[in-house]
Amino acid sequence: MLPGILGTKIGMTHLFAEDGKMVPVTVVQAGPVYVTQIKTPEKDGYAAVQVGYGEASEKHLTFPKYGHLKKAGVSKNLRTLREFRVDSVDGLQLGQEIGVAAVFRQGEQVAVTGKSKGRGFQGGVKRFHFAGQHMTHGYMTHRRPLSNGATGPQRVFKGSRRPGHMGDQTVTQKGLKVVGVDVERNLLLLDGSVPGANGSLVIIKKVAR
Repeated sequence: MLPGILGTKIGMTHLFAEDGKMVPVTVVQAGPVYVTQIKTPEKDGYAAVQVGYGEASEKHLTFPKYGHLKKAGVSKNLRTLREFRVDSVDGLQLGQEIGVAAVFRQGEQVAVTGKSKGRGFQGGVKRFHFAGQHMTHGYMTHRRPLSNGATGPQRVFKGSRRPGHMGDQTVTQKGLKVVGVDVERNLLLLDGSVPGANGSLVIIKKVAR
């Protein structure tokens, strides 16, 4: 079976545990996904399953993707295609619909990958949590980075923590636990926060133990 699933981040809410403690959770619309391609070691050199998620209008599909879905026997116009490595492809068929209940159980550890929120161009104080100078009269630097680099090499070293583009990067949040699974609505409740904005695509994978 699949080691993960595709989903959409809906937002955050909270639950109350049996001991009365409040648990913040993120609600994810996980699936359903459809098998669009099966790769085998004999033909492709490795075993993997490609799945599609999220419906799109026909005008937003490229002709190659439209033909690929038609060949797989999928009647829906799927927007996103992703591949999962598997140990065996037994029990999987082209066009098969897979819901969240077939992949995850309550209490499992998962890792969630998403694209973080874009913050635009930011300075060192917000981007790297620099302390900055006093805001009182007499201090003229405040939040500016000042020195640009060493005078010996006469260049700025790569990787220096400088102002620049912040966010909009692929981030993987590990150590999350499945708090609940709504089988009927394909909802997944994860404890804690998940990278990305509401409505963004996320990839949920099981954590190997």
